[in-house]
Amino acid sequence: MILGTFASPGTMALIGPAGPAFWRRFTASPEYADGQPDPLDRWSTRVLTAIAIRNGAVALFPFGGPPWHPFLDWALSTGRVFSSPVNLLVHAEHGLFVSFRAAMRFFEVRNSIPPARSPCPECHQPCRTACPVGALTSEGYNVPACKAHIRSPEGVACRSGCLVRRACPVGANLRLPDQSAFHMDAFVGGGS
Repeated sequence: MILGTFASPGTMALIGPAGPAFWRRFTASPEYADGQPDPLDRWSTRVLTAIAIRNGAVALFPFGGPPWHPFLDWALSTGRVFSSPVNLLVHAEHGLFVSFRAAMRFFEVRNSIPPARSPCPECHQPCRTACPVGALTSEGYNVPACKAHIRSPEGVACRSGCLVRRACPVGANLRLPDQSAFHMDAFVGGGS
């Protein structure tokens, strides 16, 4: 699913998961089942490179660096992704569950997705208080505290999905629990 576009020379489209349909396709893939490292990155590389080639584009990925592509800057350039009160990116329709599997660079100008408004100003912002260890604040992200909590017995609720992301009312039901658990396992170094 294209989550946003912006002019680069030509057009850059940011690609992210499309809800449960994406997860079903990925979990049916050979990459998911083969037991090798980084199955989602390998699946993304195979599938999205083929789509890019069929559409006359070049696929660029947020993994595989250095050098790293500036996905955060690109996302903010779309006019559909914004900084949230807890320093995570928030998408106008996907909320705090916004993520990118690739960017596709088209060398000609393509139709762009119109800008949107940030959902945060009208929101009661439950994201601010959802983290049990206060790891996400407007001052920054305490990654070691987050990972330590997730690994602890008290962090069992977080292992099935970041409570801050789940607290966002925008896109609240876009990720299945097993998809969130897969990502949390990879985040804390579980090997998925």
